[in-house]
Amino acid sequence: MLREDYEMVIGLEVHAELSTKTKIFCSCPTGYGAEPNTQICPVCTGMPGALPVLNEKVVEYAVKAGLATGCEISRDSKNDRKNYFYPDTPKAYQISQFDKPLCEHGKIEINTSSAKKEIGITRIHIEDDAGKLNHSEFGSGSLIDLNRAGVPLIEIVSEPDFRNTEEVDLYLKKLKSILEYIEVSDCKMEEGSFRADVNVSVRKKGENKFGTRTEMKGMSSLRSITRAIEYEAERQAEVLENGGIINQETLRWDDVSGKTFSMREKENANDYRYFPEPDLVAIKLSEEYIQNIKDTLPELPESRKQRYLEEYNLSEKDANIITGSKYLSDLFEKTIQICNNPKAVNNWIISDISRILNEKEMEAIDIPFGEHELGKLIILIDKGTISSKIGKDVLEELFKNPRDPEEIIKEKGWTQISDEGAIREIVLKILEENTQSIADYKAGKDRALGFLVGQAMKQTKGKANPQMLNKMFIEEMRD
Repeated sequence: MLREDYEMVIGLEVHAELSTKTKIFCSCPTGYGAEPNTQICPVCTGMPGALPVLNEKVVEYAVKAGLATGCEISRDSKNDRKNYFYPDTPKAYQISQFDKPLCEHGKIEINTSSAKKEIGITRIHIEDDAGKLNHSEFGSGSLIDLNRAGVPLIEIVSEPDFRNTEEVDLYLKKLKSILEYIEVSDCKMEEGSFRADVNVSVRKKGENKFGTRTEMKGMSSLRSITRAIEYEAERQAEVLENGGIINQETLRWDDVSGKTFSMREKENANDYRYFPEPDLVAIKLSEEYIQNIKDTLPELPESRKQRYLEEYNLSEKDANIITGSKYLSDLFEKTIQICNNPKAVNNWIISDISRILNEKEMEAIDIPFGEHELGKLIILIDKGTISSKIGKDVLEELFKNPRDPEEIIKEKGWTQISDEGAIREIVLKILEENTQSIADYKAGKDRALGFLVGQAMKQTKGKANPQMLNKMFIEEMRD
């Protein structure tokens, strides 16, 4: 825990890969997972004489992101060369934006445990991604894959407005959901398409001057980001308390040891020797172009959340969870159209689906089934074909091998027992074995009924109709 007399000052630089079909300055595809160095050309590998051509869709997506985060959109923008010499940068420079970014002065509002807070967005600009170094686990060397070189990015730079990790976590989740809703990025953190450079400094409470910051680059796990910030803030406070000095440097976070390690001195803007990209013309945007994008923006998370509160009477907590992911929210809405049971859809998403996603460390976008399967499952429960308990087993099977729920139920022999004669036979047997529970129920102990129903469900492996069991147990014990 950070000492009580210190506070954190945190700023984030979020990189989101855009969901365009081709790269930012060439026509190479951007698909993830291809064989190394199979999606490259002279432009994205920095061959002499190869000239870039700006992908117009990249500008459109960046403007969308700017409008969705309340930014001012620049009518006059340009690209710049950002020079640095890393082996994963084939040109020895990155095409980015320096003094004229596409979007500036935005904000995102978050709801913390104590109050609402606005986080300022300094700028959003476009740039090309670097390649990727694959290091040998045996330390024998590294191989470079340039498939990612030239994949379009937007960089969303926040103001240093964060004072704790809760704010960071809420901001990243909110920003991620906004980008998903406007469909400019799939934000798959496990694939690196949504990652953050984290700048951390500490200062004594009451001070206005910022401390010296360190930066942890390319972090793509919310849990790791939280842990890294907390460790680094504590480390800096300890150094200062012992009379030391914080060096401005780039750090590497090691998730196994839970510590940061120095990589190099952190660069300043002048170290990159920015200058206007001579091979690309300026970006001029008309009022009509910006307005057209604004008019076609889809419903954003806050608006959808408010609609769910009013239209479906969801709790604030449930609405936050469902609308926090476009993919969960779309599944919610589309499933309702099939089964017409908003309450049941909400319950399945909030409880079992969310639990399985957490257990499997999956993103909502990777749910292997859709609204037809979930809607059918809910309909089968409503009809009494299966119990809710069996429904949970069907859901687990849908995650493993998605197919028609009726096919799963038939294959597994999970059809619910709703035959009155068969149910009565089960009830009488359970009552015969649990005479004390009969006495307890007649003495006013309602939990005895729950116990008896539970025994019947256990004996039938969850197949017995629970409503019929309840009714029949009550009838038999009244006699």
